[in-house]
Amino acid sequence: MAQNQFEQIKKINEYGSDYWSARELAKVLDYTDYRNFLKVIDKAKEACENSGQDIHNHFVEANDMVSIGSGAERPIDTTHLSRYACYLLIQNSDTSKEIVALGQTYFAIQTRRQEENDAVLEDQKRVMLRQEVKNTILP
Repeated sequence: MAQNQFEQIKKINEYGSDYWSARELAKVLDYTDYRNFLKVIDKAKEACENSGQDIHNHFVEANDMVSIGSGAERPIDTTHLSRYACYLLIQNSDTSKEIVALGQTYFAIQTRRQEENDAVLEDQKRVMLRQEVKNTILP
């Protein structure tokens, strides 16, 4: 069930990449005050930077539109998060919450699946390149 919660709030951008809204993730992780979640975001950004990653590839400042009644909407600040950013956020969240433990498992498994998929794609590229070289050298 928790896995579904993380999948339900996942979005896909115009490039086909997964991302999550920090505000939606904070709600799923039972952070009632978004200001408290901002501290977790800061810790995750620091971990991202310390790991040699460009934080701007994983944490993108954005606006989400929220309903304010009678069909009207207004923008609110949020951060769009990559899968890696979510993983770091989960690792820095309040571990006394059951949903956080479930989220740690979910994002660890999903990150590993993505790594494996990336490795398969790289292997396929190598095979195709070898075949192209072979076809060029041996007519």
